[in-house]
Amino acid sequence: MAHEITRRRLFRATLGGAAVTLCTPLLDMALDGNGAAMAATGQAIPVRFGTWHWGCGMNPERWVPAATGADWKVTPELEVLAPYRKDFSLFTGYAALLDGRANEPHISAVWALRTGHAPRNKEDIVDPSFDALIARAIGGGVRFRTLDMAATGGKTDTYSTTGAGALATPEPSALALYKRVFGPGFQDPNSASFTPDPDVMLRRSVLSSFADQRAVLMREASIADRAKLDDYFTSVRELEQQLALQLEKPAPAEACVIPSGAPRDLPVSSEIDQVTASHKLMVDMMVMALKCHQTKVFNIVYSPSASTLRKPGSADTHHIHTHGEEVDPKLGYQPQATWFSQRSVENLAYLIDKLGQSKEGAGTLLDNMLVYAHSDTSYAKEHSLDEMPVLMIGRAGGRLKTGLHVREKGMAVTKTGLTAMHAMGVRAGSFGSQSMEVSQTISEVLV
Repeated sequence: MAHEITRRRLFRATLGGAAVTLCTPLLDMALDGNGAAMAATGQAIPVRFGTWHWGCGMNPERWVPAATGADWKVTPELEVLAPYRKDFSLFTGYAALLDGRANEPHISAVWALRTGHAPRNKEDIVDPSFDALIARAIGGGVRFRTLDMAATGGKTDTYSTTGAGALATPEPSALALYKRVFGPGFQDPNSASFTPDPDVMLRRSVLSSFADQRAVLMREASIADRAKLDDYFTSVRELEQQLALQLEKPAPAEACVIPSGAPRDLPVSSEIDQVTASHKLMVDMMVMALKCHQTKVFNIVYSPSASTLRKPGSADTHHIHTHGEEVDPKLGYQPQATWFSQRSVENLAYLIDKLGQSKEGAGTLLDNMLVYAHSDTSYAKEHSLDEMPVLMIGRAGGRLKTGLHVREKGMAVTKTGLTAMHAMGVRAGSFGSQSMEVSQTISEVLV
């Protein structure tokens, strides 16, 4: 009698000591614009990728510059980023296209941007987000294919998915992030000594013991099931490779400085000062994780869509202000809602500054990475789907031009995602579906 191939049987194979995740080897590593992206050790410096999200958008008339190209002038809501103007490019006019589907506030646009398809709800999210596609391509060779974090502490504050409803679970605090990265299992890449972790050895041994089961299952499966099993066991093989890497002494990382201790445990809160403090600590931990070669991909949610940020002592959130506050007739915008948006961009400035101050080889982390920053809407009072705010920060190892303003009115915002993928060496032929499907990149910013 043939063995029954069931979901439970596969789970038994994985629960014996390992959690299986898909993690492919690194596809590409690049030199900087001068061909000098090498550490003092002679190792090529990897190009990293990250996303940064804030909720409830901005005011387009105070965000979008009049000029395009390299000669654009910083607008009021981008003023805090003026010192970093040459370190990022700005993209305006890009839209989320729904193909006749209803606009689900704070869901449709952000997931259309990230996955190329506007869902009716989170259960309708079936396609992988472009950050996950990048992580599949470049996320090998390190302990963590990606690190996800939410400054507000929300366990569901994420816009990253590997598809089929598998949403990332973000770390809710800087302390949790520290424990995950620098806790048990961390090996100092610059230490003279190296002792393999027995737990890693056991997990690899358990996975290796599945070889006979793989052969039996593949032999007995239908054609359709073989395709699913092939993907499944590919992920197992890749995890074996990742575990094998952890059993070898890591390559030196000259910029790695292990934190002297765990960060303070801040209360989980939506009060903006607490969120800002948590965000700064998370950025500090994440930057060191990059410098210590623990990951190459990260996702930071400063505030979720339908932003829950609020002032100390107030129950009114940023989201409530966007809908309940009147537009000031003299200013021409909502002062309270705009205050939250500008504070959000201030926190983005902290991330840019931290990356730019982090020396690596002959340059900085900012030279060797791309951060894709965006919101879930443009003008939140109307849940606008056009003018989706997007910034690409960093030079991606010399693959990306900075200091530019590119405007394509009405173009699907997925064009920015496809461009980010190409900048990271992921040569996807297209991205998105229906009206959101694009096959052309933004050539002005690609080197």
